[in-house]
Amino acid sequence: MSAAEDWVDQRPAGAFHCHADFRLDPYQPLLDDLANLQTDLVHTLAIAPTHEPIELYLFAYQAAYTSYLGERYPKVPYRRALYIKDRGPGEMFAQIGPNFEIDLRHEATHALLHGSLPSVPLWLDEGLAKYFEVPREHRIDGNPYMSTVKENIRLGQLPKLATLEQKRDLREMGVPEYRYSWAWVHFLINGPPEAHDELIGYLRDIRDHNSPGRLSARIESRLPDPDAQIARHFLEWKSDK
Repeated sequence: MSAAEDWVDQRPAGAFHCHADFRLDPYQPLLDDLANLQTDLVHTLAIAPTHEPIELYLFAYQAAYTSYLGERYPKVPYRRALYIKDRGPGEMFAQIGPNFEIDLRHEATHALLHGSLPSVPLWLDEGLAKYFEVPREHRIDGNPYMSTVKENIRLGQLPKLATLEQKRDLREMGVPEYRYSWAWVHFLINGPPEAHDELIGYLRDIRDHNSPGRLSARIESRLPDPDAQIARHFLEWKSDK
């Protein structure tokens, strides 16, 4: 499937050029979410919008999805949704399933970040994708990780940010690492202003090809005992905040 007439539906959604083997009309609200995601990232992280088009290929059934992906990227292991940036603009691939909307917002976050920045540390890339994968109205209070993170903190299980910064390979990212990365991102975005300032400055240095150093060290230089502060951030968090 390559020629335009082979796709049942094609339409733009912000930076995304969508190609689907099914009608997209029922999914227009989701496509609007993807278009709005760019604005949210720019507003929250003070990054520039991507100027690269992102090709998004959507499939109704797994068989067509795996066949198409296998022809394009035969060495890539199967996942329900993927963002791949090889040479040139990035590409996204996804199949309809129970987590279709979450998967799309997650991979779209990766795509938009990497279209704007030359690189993103693994833990931060995944933490931001987890933060923005839920609908906008649930990002602050409604992520399923919230209650588990609170319990982890009560048990003293939330790792230091410096521990997450050591992760270099996706194979090192298990369920706890994704959850803890989300927790630190939530703190950096919604916690003390100094933490948010350092996140923005860190990303700005990456954008400008300056050595950003370690974000954990930058946070420690601005906040006394950040581990205690992130614990208090979650344990005192109220859903109506």
